[in-house]
Amino acid sequence: MLDRQALEKLEANVLAPFAEQAARSRGRRYAEANDPLRTAFGRDRDRIVHSAAYRRLGNKTQVFVALEGEYYRTRLTHTEEATQIALTMARALGLNLDLTEAICRAHDLGHAPFGHAGEAALADRMIADGGFEHNAHALRIVDLLECEYPAFPGLNLSWEVREGIARHGSHPVTEAGDGFLDRSQPSIEAQVTDLADGIAYGCHDLDDGLAAGVMQWQMFDDLAPAWWVAIRDRVVAQTAGLAPDLARRFLKRFLVNLFVTDAVAVTGRQLDRLSPRSADEARSLAQPLAALSPEVQALRTSLHEFLTACLYRHYLTETIWVKAKRLVSALFDTFDRDPGQLPPAVRARIGADCSCRRAICDYIAEMTDRAAVREYQRLFEFDIQLLP
Repeated sequence: MLDRQALEKLEANVLAPFAEQAARSRGRRYAEANDPLRTAFGRDRDRIVHSAAYRRLGNKTQVFVALEGEYYRTRLTHTEEATQIALTMARALGLNLDLTEAICRAHDLGHAPFGHAGEAALADRMIADGGFEHNAHALRIVDLLECEYPAFPGLNLSWEVREGIARHGSHPVTEAGDGFLDRSQPSIEAQVTDLADGIAYGCHDLDDGLAAGVMQWQMFDDLAPAWWVAIRDRVVAQTAGLAPDLARRFLKRFLVNLFVTDAVAVTGRQLDRLSPRSADEARSLAQPLAALSPEVQALRTSLHEFLTACLYRHYLTETIWVKAKRLVSALFDTFDRDPGQLPPAVRARIGADCSCRRAICDYIAEMTDRAAVREYQRLFEFDIQLLP
């Protein structure tokens, strides 16, 4: 039987020397007995998947507001796609799959309703009160806000998963403490998660933009961005005669495969060249090991610039951004003026474990897009059917 001890032994025998091993975890904030069947990182992954915060990602905006249609990606479907990309890369590199999956499934837990528009609204309101940033809030969720266990707050995840959350992307949580910034780099598993996240959202936002009609294929030839010029002949040869939907999906697959294949090859060569003998030695390196080649990174940058100009700043997307930011700002302001409108459970936290403005921020940040709209209607619109 593959119980926890057998799985830990398997990790010791199979994983690369620079991979994290669950048996060597730095532990949890609150001591717990080991699970008989799951490793520490496998247990963390399961706690994340079963959390309320994870379920709420299914109705939070990626690019298109979740209310606009069922096809477009949400934070949850993005997380699923990013996780599969990360696992492909981690498996090829001999990394810890459970840790990679746990970090990747948690990386967007801290997003507010309406994605970055909601985050911008909360950040504006919290400038003088500790700020708001989705990575920091994700760590706050798993450390404090999730209520699953009577013995401790949060999910009590292992140090390595929390490190991956705290150091995700370009905005590490510098005030988190716990030694997350003691080394130059996070674990290679966390680095792979960052790379997979960027690959996933770039390729899949392009797919959604084409599906929504916000962008058209003709724009590729008219604007001739570097990413399209580099792959055009190969893509056109494979998509000639295909229906638009099939051509769009081929383009998405082509780009994902291009980026993932390059990332694995480049990261593998760097690991071979530097040969870190442990996970901590890999953390001590001046530069991250997980990377794209300069040529493919240039294509990735070109794709992001194209999406910024043609999708993220499209007038329809911008209109949604402004409306969503205005809605979230209005929610915060009315609660700030009169906290009596907050639910009793939220009011009970004020002065007990946080300030009034932080309690308001936490309450709004946990909302789905639909919940935020419903709360706005409750606060600002009269419905005669609801009157006594």
